[in-house]
Amino acid sequence: MVNWLTNILDKEWLIRPAGGLTGDAFIAKKGDKRLFLKRNSAPFLAVLSAQGLVPKLIWTKRMENGDVITAQEWLEGRKLRPEEMKSKQVVSILRKIHQSSELLHMLMRLGKKLTTPTEDYKQLILQFAKSPLVEEHEIIDQSLAYLKQLLPSTQGHEQVVCHCDLNHNNIIKTKDDKLYLIDWDNAKISDPIIDYAPILKWYVPESEWDEWLSQNEIGKDDESIARMHWYLLFNTLYYVHWHEERGENEKILEQIQILIELNDYIKAVILD
Repeated sequence: MVNWLTNILDKEWLIRPAGGLTGDAFIAKKGDKRLFLKRNSAPFLAVLSAQGLVPKLIWTKRMENGDVITAQEWLEGRKLRPEEMKSKQVVSILRKIHQSSELLHMLMRLGKKLTTPTEDYKQLILQFAKSPLVEEHEIIDQSLAYLKQLLPSTQGHEQVVCHCDLNHNNIIKTKDDKLYLIDWDNAKISDPIIDYAPILKWYVPESEWDEWLSQNEIGKDDESIARMHWYLLFNTLYYVHWHEERGENEKILEQIQILIELNDYIKAVILD
């Protein structure tokens, strides 16, 4: 991949991997100039750039093999610290995404189909049907059962563009205090609670849930908490399968530990 990139840029550019799960992101440096390069970025990157949700898109080039390489402006900044995830600034950028009709229309034009939680659940059942992990880890079977039990709480809610992979590593804070969301590979049309759930669960102490929800004008009731945990459970199972396909056993075990924590909470608090 690096060799392909050197064919796009002149030889004075130094290219190194930027990390990440897919290994498709790179940093190019030439003197004081830097670019963020990625292979097959989200096809609606131009819209995200125009709305100021991601660093500015500089150019897009298609390779001979069909891959698309994008180059974005490199901004001086840092990843958001965990304690900053509960700030109103994070909720503000999420609201901008969720309320964007341009993003919604773009995803629909690109063929992003609206899938219901019921369809997602059925797909997950099929994915685990032949997986040896179900026998190795009883918690997976239990998690699938809880998904079915909580499924009614997900019905009949608005569907908007969601990032769907929200964590502090995917938010960049620049020196001028602006936030940008990166890594849009999992974006889809879904219930906006899928983006709020990880903030509430992993970054806001439960003792502060009521205050955080009230400050951000997000309603809370028994159904919304059940709905939130349905999406947390679904996403964790999704990543169990994702890492299984790639043979990443350590990553699978990390997700299994999250499943254990989620299942304990669902059993003790939601289904009690």
